[in-house]
Amino acid sequence: MWLICIVPHPAYTSARRMQTALPHITETDRLRTAGARFGAKGTHTSRTMMLEELAELLRAVPSSGDRGAYECAVIEENCLGKTTTSNRRLTLQRMSELFGLDPDVPLFVVLRRLWELDPEGRPLIALMCALARDPLLRGTSPHILSMPVGAELMHDEYMVSIREHVEMRLNDGVLDQVRRNSSASWGQSGHLEGRVRKRRKLVGAPFGAVAFALWLGSLEGRVGDDLLASFWMRHFDAPSHAIIEAVLRCKQSGLIYASIGGGVVQIDPTPVFQARSRGAI
Repeated sequence: MWLICIVPHPAYTSARRMQTALPHITETDRLRTAGARFGAKGTHTSRTMMLEELAELLRAVPSSGDRGAYECAVIEENCLGKTTTSNRRLTLQRMSELFGLDPDVPLFVVLRRLWELDPEGRPLIALMCALARDPLLRGTSPHILSMPVGAELMHDEYMVSIREHVEMRLNDGVLDQVRRNSSASWGQSGHLEGRVRKRRKLVGAPFGAVAFALWLGSLEGRVGDDLLASFWMRHFDAPSHAIIEAVLRCKQSGLIYASIGGGVVQIDPTPVFQARSRGAI
C-alpha cells in the first residue's frame, strides 16, 4: 500500500495553488492501456464534453451493456434525439472519443461504475474521463485552474494559453472552436459559471471523482504525497480535510483500500478498477 501523510498540501490551498504550476502527466503504458490518449488531436475541436448527452445515454443503456448496446441506443433508438442518422453517427463517434463507451476500455468501466455510485459527482467524474481521453481539453486546464475565484474568463488570454499548448498545429479558426467548446465543458464540470461572461467558481471533491483521480494518478506511477499532488487531483478546489473525507468515503464504498493511524493514511486505489475481477492494469 502507499503511505500518504495527512498534512496540508499546496494543491488544496486555493491561495497557494494559484502560484504553483500544474503538474505534468507522466505518459505511461498503464495510462495508455487504460484508454488515455496523447498527441496533438482532440475532440474539443468540434464538440464539448457533452455531459447532458452522456447522462442520457447512460440512462438508456444498462451497465451490463456492450459496445453494440451503446451504438444501438444512439443510432437506432435515437435516445439522444438527433435529427439525422449522420448526426447520430457523428455524435456516437465523438462521445466514444471522449468516454470510450466500451466495456473493454478500462477508463469507461471506471466511469460507468463511479457514475452509479456517486450521482452528485457525475460532472467531475465525466471530466476526469474526458481529460484522460482528450489532450486538447487537458491543455486548457492550466489556465482555468489558475484563475482566481470570481475572475472572468478573458477570451484573448484564454486563446493565448491554448496557442501555447498547441503551438502552430491548429489555425486560428479551429483554435477559436477549441476555446468555445472547452469553456463550455468547464462550465459543465462546474469550474466556470455564466453563459456569456464566464467566471471561475469553486468545485468540491465528490468521492467518486476523487477515486477516479487517485486511480489515474496511480497509473502514472505516483505514490505517497505525490499521489495527492497529481494533475488529476488538482481539479478539486478543496482543502486537505475535505480530500481526506472523500478518501474515507471511497473506502466505505469499496473503491480503495485505506487505513488511518498515527497521522498517516495508507491508500491503494486499484480496487476502483479491479472490483469486477477484471485484473490490474
